[in-house]
Amino acid sequence: MVSVSGVRGRVGEALTPEVVTRFASGFGAWARTKWSQSPRTSTRCRVVVGRDSRVSGPMFHRATIAALQSVGCDVIDVGLAPTPSIQLAVEHHRAAGGLAITASHNPIEWNALKFIGPSGLFLDGAEGTAMRGVVESTIPRATWDALGEVESDDRAIARHIDAVLSLPFVKVDAIRKRKFRVALDCAHGAGGAIVPELLERLGCDVHAINVETDGRFTRPPEPVASNLGDLERLVRDSKADVGLATDPDVDRLALVSDKGTAIGEDWTLALAARLVLRYRRGPVVANLSTSRIVDDVAREAGARVVRAPVGEVNVAVRMRTEGAALGGEGNGGVILSEVHLGRDAPVGVVLLLQMLLEDNAPLSSIVARYPQYVIVKEKLDRPNAPLHAVYDALRQGFSDAEADTQDGLRLSWVDRWVHVRPSGTEPIVRVIAEAPSAAAARELVARSRVPLDGLGR
Repeated sequence: MVSVSGVRGRVGEALTPEVVTRFASGFGAWARTKWSQSPRTSTRCRVVVGRDSRVSGPMFHRATIAALQSVGCDVIDVGLAPTPSIQLAVEHHRAAGGLAITASHNPIEWNALKFIGPSGLFLDGAEGTAMRGVVESTIPRATWDALGEVESDDRAIARHIDAVLSLPFVKVDAIRKRKFRVALDCAHGAGGAIVPELLERLGCDVHAINVETDGRFTRPPEPVASNLGDLERLVRDSKADVGLATDPDVDRLALVSDKGTAIGEDWTLALAARLVLRYRRGPVVANLSTSRIVDDVAREAGARVVRAPVGEVNVAVRMRTEGAALGGEGNGGVILSEVHLGRDAPVGVVLLLQMLLEDNAPLSSIVARYPQYVIVKEKLDRPNAPLHAVYDALRQGFSDAEADTQDGLRLSWVDRWVHVRPSGTEPIVRVIAEAPSAAAARELVARSRVPLDGLGR
């Protein structure tokens, strides 16, 4: 599948070394053209490459490096690293772009290439279209005397940690004195290469599972509440103040409360906003599938929420145009522009601990102060017919709702909403609804399925 998120597929089926090589070399050729047309900070075109811990990662890593060399790009190899660390490395080296080899939250049989532009952001729609045009054309190859060279950068993660700990409103010494007890689950992903060290530098007493960076996922890698039973038990057994769960490429953070209950990924952005809005003015940018709890937290601080289409780059670009204090997505992705315009689980970690320090209250009691919502999510096979007929039927069926058509269709009311959109990472349609009760959310999903089921027949 090719989308704004990159190119991904099941290893050995849709995704092969040949496919990865084609896209990597096409990206390199596109990056060289962009680099040649812009003010140059180096005499050679350089591209950053890194990967998460997936078993197929080393194979695709080697293929990616060779592909970039074949079009004359020098490679800065950061090795196994979180995606946000790779994005920061692109900025640090003022590179022409970057390639992150990761399928993020997808199951173990998947892998992917994520395309990063020279700003450290993922490619937007126009850039992605231009890059794919190169992939689909005759890719210009370098001659023997113009092949790219390779250098290693083993400081990408260290610089990332330093950047996070340098945030002016994160009081590292005070957090260290508090000695938080933290339970941690890195899902055998790249989180094991950064989060334990970050927590150690913050003086936390860490009780960890699944921190081996071998890609042998022992639970489904997406950090949704239903996959965090082991972490919930670890929080209870260790009497931890909080449980932290990351996905394989460490751009998403989910939380388990001191009671040993997974509170849902949407709370990560909301609680981060609770802290940041004490220190920064401006709106919060969230995607259309993010919980209303973000609106409640922002309203409490006198801020507004701006909605953007699903996709990290869409949120990041809107943050830049809106002058946002914070942004992110309801999947546990927090974006703080003072570090970089990308989802970043380590940023979420330090913001959460600083909030717990300042509030001096258990996470469970902080969450209990706010309205409680239930989100219901369904995945349906994508129909062959266009989806506009579904959207028209839904708008007629929910004529009292406020409609947002930036990304599929989102229908909202004062205390509930439903969002129907085609996935950018899987061949499915996502139907997501939120309401004050599970029954009300399920009813929204069920009513929204009717026109989709009709198209599927």
